[in-house]
Amino acid sequence: MIDIADIETAAERIAKHVVHTPTVPSPGLSALLGVPVTTKLELLQRTGSFKARGATAKLLSLSEAERAAGVVAVSGGNHGIALAVMAAALDVKATVVMPRTAPTRSVAIARDAGASVRLTDGMDSAFELMDRLRNEGLTLVHPFDDPVVVAGQGTVGLEFATDAGELTDVLVSIGGGGLIAGVAAALRALRPGVRIWGVETEGAQAMSEALAAGGPVPVALSSIVTTLSAPSVSQLTYDHVRALVTEVLVVPDREAVRGCLDLAEHAKVWAEPAAGCLLPAARQVLDRVGEGARLGLVVCGGNTSPGDVKKWSEQFGLC
Repeated sequence: MIDIADIETAAERIAKHVVHTPTVPSPGLSALLGVPVTTKLELLQRTGSFKARGATAKLLSLSEAERAAGVVAVSGGNHGIALAVMAAALDVKATVVMPRTAPTRSVAIARDAGASVRLTDGMDSAFELMDRLRNEGLTLVHPFDDPVVVAGQGTVGLEFATDAGELTDVLVSIGGGGLIAGVAAALRALRPGVRIWGVETEGAQAMSEALAAGGPVPVALSSIVTTLSAPSVSQLTYDHVRALVTEVLVVPDREAVRGCLDLAEHAKVWAEPAAGCLLPAARQVLDRVGEGARLGLVVCGGNTSPGDVKKWSEQFGLC
């Protein structure tokens, strides 16, 4: 388990390389949901998501030998972008493995940053190729199964706890669980009374299934939300969620896409479905906790194209 000292160390290490993103009340979302809502705008982070934090923390922790060997990561989009861009900035050679379902824009950005991008048929095979490349000598920068990466993601929670007003409930999206593990560790230390809720999409329920099974298990992936589609969580992230998170909620892909449209209309931010899923989950939270809630939403990323949102909106009959 990481602690607040680990997160504070990560914050000091990465401060010159990442953005201290805005924490702002959202009048539009407050009106939509009927309670005060504060947003942590990680979509304004370098590379368009929180992932730059963990990737930078890991890259800065490498030995000279590890830097020389080069790094490898697997990603549904955002981790790959973050590693490619931050590795280039720190003069480290990067290889990124992505499924062919990853957003075309994400693949292009990683390549344009100078990374070697390897495409596979799915996330399962992407993780298998990543393991092979690691065994060939590349240094692994895992998207979530690494305490240094989790501590880097925890700096989101450190800033949120410092910058936000009163909060009763904070919602955080879950893929492999690195973000919520870090944010929960920070919030439990600095705001122990706040309830923390995880959010997944149907067909990307790795943490929900792990909690039901009593530990990480392989899951079948079918969600359109590739940035949340981990084939399993890790023991590291599972342990944090089991100990620190109130509950993990699951929402349909359709509602996650509707959430993107609502965030654009009411919050005036362009978010991806991995963040859009927070809004339908927020309604579930309000049904459970009742009046007096003051919500915090970690808007984790904005790496989606207008074309993708239009396609999904048409697919689900939202336009």
